[in-house]
Amino acid sequence: MTPVWRERVAFNSREKKKKKGKRKAQRRRQIIRNEQIVISVDGWKLNARMNATLSEVMKEHYETVHSFTPIVWKPAGKSALLRNGGAGMRSVYSSGHIPAVGNNSIISSRRGEPPSAAMSDRGTFDTNVVTVTRFVMEEGRRAGGTGELTTLLNSVCTAVKAISSAVRKAGLAHLYGISGSTNVTGDQVKKLDILSNDLIINMIKSSFTSCVLVSEENDKAIIIDPETRGKYIVCFDPLDGSSNIDCLVSIGTIFAIYKKATDDEPCEKDALQPGRDLVAAGYALYGSATMIVLSTGHGVNGFMLDPAIGEFILVDRDVKIKKRGKIYSLNEGYAMHFEPAVTEYLQKKKFPQDGTEPYGARYIGSMVADVHRTLMYGGIFLYPGNVKSPKGKLRLLYECNPIAFLVEQAGGLATTGAQRVLDVQPEALHQRVPFVVGSRDDVNEYLSFVKKFP
Repeated sequence: MTPVWRERVAFNSREKKKKKGKRKAQRRRQIIRNEQIVISVDGWKLNARMNATLSEVMKEHYETVHSFTPIVWKPAGKSALLRNGGAGMRSVYSSGHIPAVGNNSIISSRRGEPPSAAMSDRGTFDTNVVTVTRFVMEEGRRAGGTGELTTLLNSVCTAVKAISSAVRKAGLAHLYGISGSTNVTGDQVKKLDILSNDLIINMIKSSFTSCVLVSEENDKAIIIDPETRGKYIVCFDPLDGSSNIDCLVSIGTIFAIYKKATDDEPCEKDALQPGRDLVAAGYALYGSATMIVLSTGHGVNGFMLDPAIGEFILVDRDVKIKKRGKIYSLNEGYAMHFEPAVTEYLQKKKFPQDGTEPYGARYIGSMVADVHRTLMYGGIFLYPGNVKSPKGKLRLLYECNPIAFLVEQAGGLATTGAQRVLDVQPEALHQRVPFVVGSRDDVNEYLSFVKKFP
């Protein structure tokens, strides 16, 4: 007969093991509580960290629920099985991380089936992705083009990829800080500014598609050598918002593409075209992801850089800006210099008297980032003239014109306060103009205040 004290010890031991198991499960649940998504494995609903590998999720699930180390399946069509939480699942997705879950989730499976069973009828990758090259080629084919614009945009995209890489490792590569000089518009030149400028110039030159280049960083236009010339004129700001580089705020690249209007020898005057003559325009945003927003005159489309394959993939087709937003964006540090129309307009946005909600204020200080938010959420972005700077700060050719072109293609408006931005006839390469852009109703409301103060 077993002594009573031995039975108590055995009972206590079992209870301790149960409690220990519960504590482990609680710790697992606590670990995956932040940044969760819900996935389905063998009919179980399971929370998983967004940055967890597929192997980790499967292993954790089976150890917790089924109390054994799992077999990790490779994708459909692969016969080999990897045991003990190996890297097999990583081959499902090149980054080794869980993609967004939806109807085509590669880790959604039916009860009782290995993940590969569900993958086989859904596919792990989109095999018909639309890259920026494919998109522009299709647009050009419909328009009966020669393919020269596609080649030019490809060269710009290549430069953007290189700039994106440089921005991501700027600290490690000692690219922060100023270069010790100022550009033609009086801004301090950063090391990344110079790198970005050189990248874009060299990429476009080597594409054999352009004849004149205008950059914020160069006082005069760059005339391409006769043996490498094409028919396009490119105006660009290689790194907009570069004053924010050292504090890791989003920055961008802006470009505008015109076609040479005459058969004469290329010169600076060829670049002095109004924005309504633009062939294409766009910007690249280096933020939480790298994105190019582009228009060739037939709507606005957004392409996100997939670092796994090194291509810009169409993610936002035919972008449209809201007719009215809830956000205004401008530097209110200049409030003491604002003209009365701007002051009264802002007063109405902050303290509306008609019972509507006040607008929110958002200002990053990098125009590409501020404009991109305005394009996505609606609202108004303002960089108007003021008593101190009657013509504003933004440059017409390579900042205002391309952004105005994009926003109008998306259904918005862009104005100087006196006229449509795209109708302004440039008189100099680095000419500045007041700039207000955004949702149609918001810009029209701003113009109603301008008319009150002629």
